Amino acid sequence: MAFPHRPDAPELPDFSMLKRLARDQLIYLLEQQHEVDKLYKVESKPVLSSSEQLCFLVRPRIKNMRYIANLVNTDKLAGRTRKYKVIFSPQKFYACEMVLEEEGIYGDVSCDEWAFSLLPLDVDLLSMELPEFFRDYFLEGDQRWINTVAHALHLLSTLYGSFPNCYGLGRCAKMSHELWRTLEEEEDGETKGRKAEIGHIFFLDRDMDFVTALCSQVVYEGLVDDTFRIKCGSVDFGPEVMSSDRSLKVLLNAEDKVFNEIRNEHFSNVFGFLSQKARNLQAQYDRRRGMDIKQMKNFVSQELKGLKQEHRLLSLHIGACESIMKKKTKQDFQELIKTEHALLEGFNIRESTSYIEEHIDRQVSPIESLRLMCLLSITENGLIPKDYRSLKTQYLQSYGPEHLLTFSNLRRAGLLTEQAPGDALTAMESKVSKLVTDKAAGKITDAFSSLAKRSNFRAISKKLNLIPRVDGEYDLKVPRDMAYVFSGAYVPLSCRIIEQVLERRSWQGLDEVVRLLTCSEFAFTDITKEDKASSESLRLILVVFLGGCTFSELSALRFLGREKGYRFIFLTTAMTNSARLMEAMSE
Repeated sequence: MAFPHRPDAPELPDFSMLKRLARDQLIYLLEQQHEVDKLYKVESKPVLSSSEQLCFLVRPRIKNMRYIANLVNTDKLAGRTRKYKVIFSPQKFYACEMVLEEEGIYGDVSCDEWAFSLLPLDVDLLSMELPEFFRDYFLEGDQRWINTVAHALHLLSTLYGSFPNCYGLGRCAKMSHELWRTLEEEEDGETKGRKAEIGHIFFLDRDMDFVTALCSQVVYEGLVDDTFRIKCGSVDFGPEVMSSDRSLKVLLNAEDKVFNEIRNEHFSNVFGFLSQKARNLQAQYDRRRGMDIKQMKNFVSQELKGLKQEHRLLSLHIGACESIMKKKTKQDFQELIKTEHALLEGFNIRESTSYIEEHIDRQVSPIESLRLMCLLSITENGLIPKDYRSLKTQYLQSYGPEHLLTFSNLRRAGLLTEQAPGDALTAMESKVSKLVTDKAAGKITDAFSSLAKRSNFRAISKKLNLIPRVDGEYDLKVPRDMAYVFSGAYVPLSCRIIEQVLERRSWQGLDEVVRLLTCSEFAFTDITKEDKASSESLRLILVVFLGGCTFSELSALRFLGREKGYRFIFLTTAMTNSARLMEAMSE
């Protein structure tokens, strides 16, 4: 069940060094502030402490500065004198210091910076844990985090050698790459002549592929994230999973042997695997019956502890699966998936629109309704004006007028848009195309393109074969391509682009796709002429997701790596899913 990599696949770098570097730096910062005995989490409630020194470890956010300023000014009014230290992570912003100055406390606090920008969540996954990156950049146009991304990449290249082959798609990707290259040139001595351990690096903006992030996840790890919310590599399993009145925080990574075998599997296969695992475990326990005293002693000292640990993990994931099944059955998950697939394929659009209207009228979930509207909008290159007004009106009447600003945000980000009058011709183009051969359809499409903008998702989908043609039922037990992460209905666009570029070693032959993605000037290839990379490192690939990535994309690329002999390492600003995407846009 766990993807067994080919024998010739390269080994992954050891990222434990990143944790040690971050820990040592934080200890150094804290030791400079004498008698620091407790770190306070910034919350709405006041800090209750008799300590004469307070140390705050915070994200560089304005609201955090207001909180600290209120606390210091309250102490001043009470005539209390304390020492205050603020440690910003991952970097200190001038705007935060300006707020402290405006509040009149800049001279009362000392400021430091903890450059902790890379958190290893798993053997192949690094996260910057910046969930605000998506909204800040893709909605507000705030570029402050690009410097953090560049410094994180510079740290990686310092530890593991520079990346000889770079590919990128998107405005943010290009800026991050350029700033990182500037840092490399300024400190060229650190990496010059060093053997590169990672042969390729991809920079991808989230807005290049909103569709993948908006789809419901059906691989096990993605479903756990959609249902329970995986935060910082761990999840809180509540009483419904534990079959008791307590909750448990569980770390989900490759060290959990049961989870590691099912994390990338389609959910329909997971129960069968867990059942077989339970039978195997019971058979190992049953071996005790025929043992003599010496064998029993060896069994207890060598195997029993491991079996108990495996039994505990097995019970945990069976409970999680049962909880997911109950929730999805209640939500009529099959009908929801059917609607999503219809939207992706461009069939039964009127029926899908009616399903979304019913979803809104029943007040199922404001986030879910918004997600389906956005998926309809992107796959159809915007909503027909009549449908846009109707859905928007029904949504505001059902969930409240306070969501009006959310619609403005979604429009600005390109997630929920209204078609211009000429765009309606794309429907005619689509109908005519079905009646003629592909060659003739291409000519008709070119003719229409001079009159109206085509549906980019449909065109990109056709160019890259994102909707696989399947004869008969798709075999999810033995998947043949990356489409299995969406039940065989859709190959994630981001993953297909990486696959195509790796085959071509450039964007050559993908010019039309890049043009349709409306980022022609922001697609780049940066290949170092010096042959620093070994054949082994050229099969080790770092993928940088700017604005978040989903667990479905990780599973798809792990599958691609297994099939093609690559090993992928992922660096993301944060993990995301459809709900987080919608919440980031919500007011």
